[in-house]
Amino acid sequence: MYKLNSGFRWTCSTQADTEVELSTFESEEKDSDIQQLEAQRLNHKAHINHNEIISNQKLTKSASEKQLEYLLSNLLKYGVLIASSIVLFGGILYLIHHGSEPAEYQVFLGTPSEFRSPTGVVTAILAGSRRGIIQLGLLILIAIPILRVIISFFTFLLQRNFVYVIITSLVLLSLTYSIFGV
Repeated sequence: MYKLNSGFRWTCSTQADTEVELSTFESEEKDSDIQQLEAQRLNHKAHINHNEIISNQKLTKSASEKQLEYLLSNLLKYGVLIASSIVLFGGILYLIHHGSEPAEYQVFLGTPSEFRSPTGVVTAILAGSRRGIIQLGLLILIAIPILRVIISFFTFLLQRNFVYVIITSLVLLSLTYSIFGV
């Protein structure tokens, strides 16, 4: 008779009269299909290990590649931090002096001509313009990726990797065209 106990398990109150014996039979000869499967598994495992060794060799970077990567990452990281700090500083100064002025949205006035060129921005900063400081930070922010492409171009040129020289020169030409509209 079976009963449900408190642990939610079925228990039997009667004893079993039969014994069960477990025996296994080993075949003296392995099946040829099993031998083939084991051989294929071992060959596949050896092939995977060989491919991993080759791929690990390809993933290892040379010292010049690591140095270029380090230089470019620091250029981007610190360049963005410096540009953002300059824009923040200029924005704070601008709000201190012009924050209480009412905004006039009725008439749109474009960017003054003094802020349309890098020399005009420097002249405006020397004249004490707070907007000039903000514009300088934005110019630095725009110049950082361009400087990255220029450094990559000269590095690939020194490494004589002409496929990447052509690619970076095309990128540099498109950036120059988009900025100056030549």
